[in-house]
Amino acid sequence: MTVPVEISEDTWVVLHYRILLEDGTVAESTLDAEPIEFVMGDGTLESGVELALYGKVKGEKEKIKIGPEIAYGYPDEDLKVKMAKTDFPDEMQVKPGMIISFTTPSGEEIAGAILEDLGDGFTVDLNHPLAGHEFDFEFEVIDIKPAPEKT
Repeated sequence: MTVPVEISEDTWVVLHYRILLEDGTVAESTLDAEPIEFVMGDGTLESGVELALYGKVKGEKEKIKIGPEIAYGYPDEDLKVKMAKTDFPDEMQVKPGMIISFTTPSGEEIAGAILEDLGDGFTVDLNHPLAGHEFDFEFEVIDIKPAPEKT
């Protein structure tokens, strides 16, 4: 098996990255931790973010501006939902500003931000936290290898 010289579909990639919001806030970063390892297309990174990596080579560093239309989309008002307080465990001290993990009917884990206490319930925003944001995606490709064989 030959070692790929550039990132393409189904390559195994090791990289450091950082996502910077419009105001300079670091939303995500691996710079102070281990680099991320994944196979292109496995869902580890949003597909729009992965697009920035295609054709890159080992050792390459870049900073790319990515808009919501390519990555996380725009906020959907239908994903701001009201939930009864009885939907939350009694011992959970829920309050606005909290980010809570929810399990969808299909078993997927998603994050929801508590926006408002309605007295008998809460308004919860189930949009991705980066929805609607333009951000800088900075990365350094540490390694590229063939993806493991699928079984």
